[in-house]
Amino acid sequence: MIAIVDYKAGNLTSVAHALAHLGHRCEITDRPERVRAAERVILPGVGAAGATMKNLRALGLDQCLRNDVAKAGTPFLGICIGIQVLLTHSDEDGGVDCLDIIGGRVVKFPTSVDGRPLKVPQIGWNRVHQERPHPIFAGVPDNTHVYFVNSFYPQTNDTSDVIGTSDYGVQFTAAIARDNVVATQFHLEKSGAAGLRMLDNFCRMKF
Repeated sequence: MIAIVDYKAGNLTSVAHALAHLGHRCEITDRPERVRAAERVILPGVGAAGATMKNLRALGLDQCLRNDVAKAGTPFLGICIGIQVLLTHSDEDGGVDCLDIIGGRVVKFPTSVDGRPLKVPQIGWNRVHQERPHPIFAGVPDNTHVYFVNSFYPQTNDTSDVIGTSDYGVQFTAAIARDNVVATQFHLEKSGAAGLRMLDNFCRMKF
C-alpha cells in the first residue's frame, strides 16, 4: 500500500486518482500508524510552509516522516510543498523550521531580474533539466516540460542532492534525491504523460 499523507492540504485526491489510473493501490491517511505500515509514502499538496508544518506536528506526522519513513528507509516522495518541507528551514511565513530530512533552505523567487519584473508565483509549464541520472527519470527525456505552481524553491546544502533544475529568472532546484527520498517541486500529477511516468517510476523503483 502507498500512503498519501493527509495533512489537510489540497490536491491529495488528484495524486490518488493518478496512482489508481496507474494501477497502484493507495490510501489517503492522517494516521501515523498507517504511514508507518505503508510500503511507500507520498507527501504531496499545495499550500504554505507554516500551515503545512503546523498540521504535520499536530497530527504527529512530523516525527513519523522523519524517523519512521525517511530514516527507516521507506521509499518517500515529496511533491510541491512536499519537497520544500523536507529541508531544514523555509523563509516563507516569516521563517519556518521544517522536517530537516535534507539540509537546506527554501527561498523566494526574486521579483525582478536585471531590472525586469518577474511574475511570482511561477504558474505553468517549464522545462526540467536532469542534472544527473536517477530512476525517477527513466523513460523521460531531458528538458521535458512539467507543471509548476510555486513562489518559493529549495536550496540544498549539498549540491549532490540535486537531480533536476529549471530556470525562472534564476536557475532553481526542481528535483532532489538522497537514498530512499526523492522529491519534485513540480506537480507530477499535473504534468501529463511525463509526470505520470515519473510517478509510476517512483512506485516501481528499487531503493
